[in-house]
Amino acid sequence: MASQNVLILTSNTGGGHRSAANALENSLNSISPGNILVKITQVLEEAHYFSRKAADFYNFLLRDHQDLVKYYFWAVNKLRPNESRLIFKSAMGYGQRIFERVMPNVIVSVHPMTQHFFAYILRRLHLQDKIPLLTVVTDPYHGFWKGWACDDVSQYYVASDNAKQQLIDFGVGSHKIQVMGMPVHSKFQPVSADEKRYFKRELGLDPEKFTVFVNAGWIGGGNIPQIYEALIREGSLAGLDIQTVFLAGRNDALRQKAHDLAQSARFPVKIVGYTSEIDSLMKASDVMISKLGGLTTFEALSCHLPIIADTVTPPMPQEMQTAAFLESTGAGLMLKQSEQIVTVVKSLIDSPSSYQALIQAAGQHGRPGASDLIARDVLRYLERTVPA
Repeated sequence: MASQNVLILTSNTGGGHRSAANALENSLNSISPGNILVKITQVLEEAHYFSRKAADFYNFLLRDHQDLVKYYFWAVNKLRPNESRLIFKSAMGYGQRIFERVMPNVIVSVHPMTQHFFAYILRRLHLQDKIPLLTVVTDPYHGFWKGWACDDVSQYYVASDNAKQQLIDFGVGSHKIQVMGMPVHSKFQPVSADEKRYFKRELGLDPEKFTVFVNAGWIGGGNIPQIYEALIREGSLAGLDIQTVFLAGRNDALRQKAHDLAQSARFPVKIVGYTSEIDSLMKASDVMISKLGGLTTFEALSCHLPIIADTVTPPMPQEMQTAAFLESTGAGLMLKQSEQIVTVVKSLIDSPSSYQALIQAAGQHGRPGASDLIARDVLRYLERTVPA
């Protein structure tokens, strides 16, 4: 097969879209080594001043005002800036430069704000019949952004029948939609008890102690810092026999604050900033406290890692069904008040049978291998567009 180019469209609005892009890149290169050149581009950050500011504003809300994200979601769905011809025309130069530099044979979107723009570029360059536009929906269930729906997308890959129905409700033909699962990187996988001890030692932790991973996400914010503070304060008073890993993401101020707070803890605390080795943190942990981002949730499930889900603020519209899924399957516990965190963690330690049931449920619903399935179908489109 001749060398072929795949352009993956994403944005760093939260970390899940980039995680999906990396997973697909890994799968494509693993399945067809040496034959695929993958270019991942941050569309919102690079295309236009307005799109960059919109991405920055979303991350600001996600970090500092999680309760207001639902209004951003409503405004974007109502105003549809991702379909603005005025923005498209002013960003056309960026699009042409991408095409000249990458010369893609296939385009894959993993972000709901990108496919309308690239469909417009393909039409302007008279390439809509030559270069397939594929979309991997990274929201696993009903209730997601309307921006995912675009008439010019050749093929959709979704995580569930529920997500497929949402696209159909948005007007996408069912023949364009394949249910594949979430595109989780192959490095997210369960480990044996001995391997878990190894990963704990690598973090400088006690290999035998119950480990709580407090995940503030890529952006480092939301309700998780308050939950962490409650865990430190109330857990220390209660003599909770644990150790904690706190991920601050790209928030240096939060990392310093978490470090300062850890000095008052009566149990070991490991503070981590931004890292690309989230899988190692999950493999070292016995439970994860996190907001219900689609990729993060299914990365944890792929590791058979139970989740204590942040529902202190009601989940964002695209995450509400994920919360319902975790609760109904028994793969996670819902945390409605920060102060309840010690009670929830203690219940897992005091009831090994309940904890094992959580692990078993998490393992049953992870659906690993979806990234490879999607990558194989992308390769099928590549075989149609370029002679072998």
